[in-house]
Amino acid sequence: MAFKIPADRVLIFDGAMGTMLQNQGLKIGDIPEKLNITDIGVIESIHREYLKAGADVVSANTFGANRYKAEKAGCRLEEMITPAIKAAKRAASAFPDKYAALDIGPCGRVLQPTGDLSFEDAVEVFSEIVKTGRDAGADLILLETFTDLYELKAAVLAAKENSDLPVLASMSFEENGRSFFGASIESMVLTLEGLGVDALGVNCSLGPKQLAPIVEKIISLASIPVLVQPNAGLPVIEKGVGKYDVTADEFAEYSLSFARTGARVLGGCCGTSPEYIAKIKALVSGVTPFAQAQGQIRGKKKTAVCSPSKVTVFGGDTVIIGERLNPTGKKALQAAIRAGDMDYMLREAIKQQEQGAHVLDINVGLPDIDEPAMLKRAVSEIQGIIDLPLQLDSSSIEALEAAARIYNGKPLINSVNGKKESLESVLPIAKKYGAAVLGLTLDASGIPETAEARLAIAKKITESAERIGIPREDILIDCLVMTASAQQEQAAETLRALRMVKEELGLKTVLGVSNVSFGLPNRPVINRVMLALALAQGLDAPIMNPGDEGMAETIAAFRVLSGKDADSADYIKKYANAGAAPPVAAKTKLTLAYAVAHGLKTEAEQATRELLCSRSPLEVIEDEIIPALDAVGKDYETQKIFLPQLIKSAEAAKSAFEVLRSEMREHGGEVAANCKKIVIATVYGDIHDIGKNIVKVIMENYNFNVIDMGRDVPPDNIVSAVTSSGAKIVGLSALMTTTVASMKETIELLREKCPGTKIIVGGAVLTQSLAEQIGADFYAGDAMETVRIAGSI
Repeated sequence: MAFKIPADRVLIFDGAMGTMLQNQGLKIGDIPEKLNITDIGVIESIHREYLKAGADVVSANTFGANRYKAEKAGCRLEEMITPAIKAAKRAASAFPDKYAALDIGPCGRVLQPTGDLSFEDAVEVFSEIVKTGRDAGADLILLETFTDLYELKAAVLAAKENSDLPVLASMSFEENGRSFFGASIESMVLTLEGLGVDALGVNCSLGPKQLAPIVEKIISLASIPVLVQPNAGLPVIEKGVGKYDVTADEFAEYSLSFARTGARVLGGCCGTSPEYIAKIKALVSGVTPFAQAQGQIRGKKKTAVCSPSKVTVFGGDTVIIGERLNPTGKKALQAAIRAGDMDYMLREAIKQQEQGAHVLDINVGLPDIDEPAMLKRAVSEIQGIIDLPLQLDSSSIEALEAAARIYNGKPLINSVNGKKESLESVLPIAKKYGAAVLGLTLDASGIPETAEARLAIAKKITESAERIGIPREDILIDCLVMTASAQQEQAAETLRALRMVKEELGLKTVLGVSNVSFGLPNRPVINRVMLALALAQGLDAPIMNPGDEGMAETIAAFRVLSGKDADSADYIKKYANAGAAPPVAAKTKLTLAYAVAHGLKTEAEQATRELLCSRSPLEVIEDEIIPALDAVGKDYETQKIFLPQLIKSAEAAKSAFEVLRSEMREHGGEVAANCKKIVIATVYGDIHDIGKNIVKVIMENYNFNVIDMGRDVPPDNIVSAVTSSGAKIVGLSALMTTTVASMKETIELLREKCPGTKIIVGGAVLTQSLAEQIGADFYAGDAMETVRIAGSI
């Protein structure tokens, strides 16, 4: 019988495979998936224990099985995955209505532009896993413990493109409601629902108590089943061994609460065992899943687009779609696109964000370029430095698909129209990649003259989209603004059509307002009045220049008069001193601080060279780069920016350092000659090093000499590195509770062999209290805190 999430009861997954293997003697540093080759019997017996405890689904021992892990283990990927799936299937077949899931975790690499793994390479890595698991007989696919929404999208696409199996996907969140890479809960829900997964949720990272508010928020947003698999609490050290602090009874009580709140799929992650699953089964077996009537689900759905960290919702306040990255009529942008000058586009994107845009239109359509390649590049690089959602704008089907595929989050596609070929080519792209789509009210006969005819096209687009599974909430309509100088009567028809689309179809509306004034003098006046009239008719999102002060004033005034600006607070704040003479607009100088803050590498190099004309390299470091990085760090800590932007800023600072090093070498010096030394390592038995690598990047740009020992490093090797280098600071990382004991052993050896050395610890399982228990000097929650602590030392 094919797997399906039941509607009349809670589905129960198993608990931790790793915890069970460690209880049976798995040693620190051993690869759990290697047991699929050497001792599959022990794996199958664990599955049977979970099934006897009441699990409906067992997850095959394939969480870390990928080409990189197989290479490390000296085997083929099939040797890891096929026996694991068959063992899970054999165990499940002994019980009625039980299933085996292909369990897929992150691949261990960071995707571009933050890391070095391309999106398509990531899709290929996951595709290999999916095809192997599919052929071995998996009943469903579980994607779990992802912290990068972009990597999870690659995994979902791999699952969808290479199998017909149901896909359940979950991420790990920190207590602040963000993933390690900065993804928000709202963005996860929007993106995964758009991609068509069968259930979504949260697993690992925290215990059920800490996850409770996160679970509640996911359930409040999601319109598909929600999965919850917490850890067995937070880690503690007892008698030198890492454990978790929530009992099976307590865990089951939290699980019951999740079920009553609306979770449809429950289970356990790190630290849980068959005892935990049995307790869950006993408590929730009589609970009917929270009834989600169609109206309630519909009420959750919003017309929205997102980046990983920011969501823009249409239909509340006015949404400004920035138009400045469209080459039509913009010679400088055209030249930049032809020259591949991405820095020009990045500066324009940053400027529009600063001017108040909520979404950026990205169009690189010129006849003499490779538009699909250029649009992909523009989207990737712009998403690397700003967090605004993007509107992918092209008349090329190939370019739209290329950009939608690699977009991180949920984009808006501009556009589809009423022509048969447009409907048949654009709508499937929006459906596959989970995008919202902007429909233009034109067809093979052109733009209709009447509002009624434009409404008819809007209906046709809507019906065609819904027919292939695109929800109405993901459809926006542009009733098209005509040039008043040539077709004066059409302005009124556009406004009538806009109102009819709002009232009769209930759709959100978009307009490129400034088209109305072409060919007329004093164009800004026409544009402002047209905008005001459109807003009064229900326009949700003008496509406009966010730096046009007159247009911005019109929106601000409309927000007051429509009641959207409560007590006129925003208007008063912005215009209270409007009577004073406006300052003369000056061209923004691209300082080194600005370049670092916005991740502009070329500008950082240029600004550094200019500074070297009047300052020494060390003055540039101390007076410019370090304060700039400190400001970036504060923005990161206050969640004004997130990890991808932090890394981009670090790379810009690195570009500046390269200029300084070159200058110092020419004059017989070296920038790093007086910098502080720190040895960093992921402790023995732990093969996770993404967090440690990020610490390295950030610290190097604070002029630390970082001696990176890598991952899975024995204590003696760390001691040798400290002794030989003379470093006075050591940074230790651990992701797994089981390797906290190894961290403790390393600290004890450092205390004995290298007295006076200060030790900073961090990693997903570490807390301040746990750091104190194992004898560390400091606990750092993230890279910036590591820098601050090391600087104080």
